[in-house]
Amino acid sequence: MTFRKKGSKNPPLLSLEFILQNHADFVACVGMFFVLGLMFEGTAEVSIVFITLQHGVTFPAAEAEAEAEAERATAPKFLYHYGAKDLATVFFYTLVAIIIHATIQEYVLDRINRRMQFPKQRQGKFYESGQFSVFFLVSCIWGTFILVSENCLSDLAVLWKAHTHNMMTFQMKFFYISQLAYWFHAFPELLFQRSRPQELSQQAVYVGLHLFHIAGAYLLYLNHLGLLLLMMHYFVEFLSHSCDLFYFSDEKFQKEFSLWAIVFILGRLVTLIVSLITAGFQLAGGHNVISDDSAEDVNVLAAKIAVLSSSCSIQAYVTWNLFNVQLQRWMEEDAPLQAPSVKKKRIKGRFCRKGTENGVATSNRLLDSPQMRKEKSS
Repeated sequence: MTFRKKGSKNPPLLSLEFILQNHADFVACVGMFFVLGLMFEGTAEVSIVFITLQHGVTFPAAEAEAEAEAERATAPKFLYHYGAKDLATVFFYTLVAIIIHATIQEYVLDRINRRMQFPKQRQGKFYESGQFSVFFLVSCIWGTFILVSENCLSDLAVLWKAHTHNMMTFQMKFFYISQLAYWFHAFPELLFQRSRPQELSQQAVYVGLHLFHIAGAYLLYLNHLGLLLLMMHYFVEFLSHSCDLFYFSDEKFQKEFSLWAIVFILGRLVTLIVSLITAGFQLAGGHNVISDDSAEDVNVLAAKIAVLSSSCSIQAYVTWNLFNVQLQRWMEEDAPLQAPSVKKKRIKGRFCRKGTENGVATSNRLLDSPQMRKEKSS
């Protein structure tokens, strides 16, 4: 993504340039309407749908009376499932993501760019890597905390089993809502940041793949498995964009980037292995076509095929992008090596041509000197 530059002159009011320069302020005003709606009784019910998580159920609300009496000793859990109202919540947090994006851009990345004075060709990649590095780092810390708190790492069976009665905890649902909101906000950012046409399709596919896989894990209740795979993917992407930032600051880190490519591929292989083992062997073994709700797991053959194919597709896509980036950088390194030789030839030819011209001029001046004229007359 390329970052727009604010011009010295103020654009006309309500023009496209004015909207692009002040889009974060407009989005903040829209978000404030939903927050202020909580203060009034008539609009509180509508605003709360956008701000708080919906479709919550107090568990065990649907249990039989005998089971409810047996579990009275323990406090009831408030769990969530997904529904149509989640779209309103995703919309609100998409506005929040746009505001956070603009804040990081203005107060962090712009200041670093002014200090480092990157060339125009690298500014777009620097801004992109900076934004993604912050997002991937925060997501990795947050997701790891959820995996530890819900005992996913100690009990691996949780990875292929849905939560009780296809429910999810508050922190799990809020994480997925935030992830969907962030990747949805990337589409308008392509317009706000004025991405070049040759990069627009590639960025749209990159964002669309993330949305497809996160939404698939959310709708199939593969929350824990999707979270684990997402953390592995995000960790690799975070290190990749961190290496890009070091490379932009100093090209001497090119060797480290070449070594990093090996780590990048190994991370993709580990993700594929986890997907194959979990989806191929543990997701309700057998060829059942109908899901069994009492088994509390995803027992659909089509779901297993979708998980495997989607996981393989995104790993193949990001690996192909890595090869393309590496090839472009090798071509950029070879270009300066060939340019000086051509330049020397041109300089040498220019000097030779000037030397011959100077030689002819000096010889003409010698022939026209008074001494040579006397010798000719004698």
